[in-house]
Amino acid sequence: MAGNKTFSMIKPNAVKSGHIGHILAHISDAGFRIVALKMTKLSVSQASAFYGIHEGKPFFNSLIEFMYSGPVVTMILEKENAVEEYRKLIGATNPQMAEEGTIRKLYGVDTQTNAVHGSDSDENAFIEANFFFSMRERFGVRGVEMLTDAITQL
Repeated sequence: MAGNKTFSMIKPNAVKSGHIGHILAHISDAGFRIVALKMTKLSVSQASAFYGIHEGKPFFNSLIEFMYSGPVVTMILEKENAVEEYRKLIGATNPQMAEEGTIRKLYGVDTQTNAVHGSDSDENAFIEANFFFSMRERFGVRGVEMLTDAITQL
């Protein structure tokens, strides 16, 4: 069963180019609800950990350098079948191959500076959201209290 949450990040090139508002509008217009959002700047170690799956690949070092080059906007999005729907909205990794009207086609430059990251599975969406957002940021104080109460009653 497909989940109803996914993770996304607006990359440094799109932040620097002033596209945050445009990208958020596309997301909202596509029926996603933004349930958590923040701007942050990755350290070298955070960028390396987040993209660790690519370690050893020829593009790894340039990807890490790019990802800590400026601020990013991270978010958790909610919609039925969120991962698949968001992947359609953002388009192919290479903006030149992306369909017209997709976020990467509109705001991406190339495969690395493609404007946004989007989780590729429900499992990765969960892992990536946890990487950037605390329980309190994801669920609010009352939500964390309800989760804690439910766990203690098990």
